[in-house]
Amino acid sequence: MMQPVILGLLAAFVGFSSSFAVVLQGFTAMGATPEQAASALFAVALGMGVLGTACSLIWRMPISIAWSTPGAALLAASVAPAGGFPAAVGAFLFAAVLVMASGFVKPLLRLVQAIPAPIANAMLAGVLLDLCLAPARAVGAMPALALPVVLVWLVMLRVARIWAVPAAVALAAILIGVFTPLPPGAFDRAGLHVIFVMPAFDLSTMIGVGLPLFLVTMASQNVPGIAVLQANGYRPPAAPVFVATGAVSALGAFIGGHLVNFAAITAALCAGPESHPDPARRWIAGVVCGLGYVALAFGAGHAVAAVAAAPPVLIQGVAGLALLGALLSALQGSMLSEQGRLPAVLTFVTCASGLSFFGIGAAFWGLATGLVALRILKN
Repeated sequence: MMQPVILGLLAAFVGFSSSFAVVLQGFTAMGATPEQAASALFAVALGMGVLGTACSLIWRMPISIAWSTPGAALLAASVAPAGGFPAAVGAFLFAAVLVMASGFVKPLLRLVQAIPAPIANAMLAGVLLDLCLAPARAVGAMPALALPVVLVWLVMLRVARIWAVPAAVALAAILIGVFTPLPPGAFDRAGLHVIFVMPAFDLSTMIGVGLPLFLVTMASQNVPGIAVLQANGYRPPAAPVFVATGAVSALGAFIGGHLVNFAAITAALCAGPESHPDPARRWIAGVVCGLGYVALAFGAGHAVAAVAAAPPVLIQGVAGLALLGALLSALQGSMLSEQGRLPAVLTFVTCASGLSFFGIGAAFWGLATGLVALRILKN
């Protein structure tokens, strides 16, 4: 009985600690204040915790739900919309409705699945590139603090891969606490403040942020997350979970959250044989993981206060370390098809360029460029 409980708690801790800095960076880039960012972090952590617990209980499968880390990376790499955080929230709500619709409308799901994998991976790689340069920038700017963090991350990759990013986060926190004096009253307002954000619907933000957020989440989280469960002998109910994650994301958007989805990386912890020898008992790990996220959600205010008081370049460096694995996978996936390599490269460089037309960001134009190039070169 203790084995799935331990693995569920481990999955929650690793999932939260290894990517919360990326999520906060995404909300901040969209124009959120520290209080709004804390509220948004609470929204997604609570949403994925409650929904993961419910799904695991209902279907007796280790269905882990997570926030969209690639989606947060997309937000972090984007320019804040002209309408500020309310416009970003409108885009989050739009993306959530699309996720929900993909559970009801089969043609929409087939349309998403029809996007060639090299193009989808290249779009993600282009979004991640600048964020993944942050560790090198951090070492250049603050070598005494950043270099030990990078070295610990590398050593842990060799010794215990799953602990690499949490260990880097822990060391960064220790170094910041010892060598960086916190401003007076840094944690005075660290309590939980749930802040309602009225969405503002701006067409360019919905196309430039909301649509790529939906596509990246579906291609980089939901599809791999389902594959992990299938590889461990489960047949997850994809359509009902899409509807549920879309609905929960839509509710969370009103307090700043972006998207929740099938977990991909931490799903293997709950669904694999390490969780329990009997597959019929592994759902317990999914329940415990969800409850762990609920508990961590109430620490969102303190997490934001700690990040706000730390040197930004170091926090960005830690976030970049957390995304290097995703960048590697995306680059590998973008080069698998010989015919699709040039369109994938065009997608990658366009997304990485940061260009913007008509208020629509690079992720959309990169996807469009790749699809057009693939169509022309095929003919």
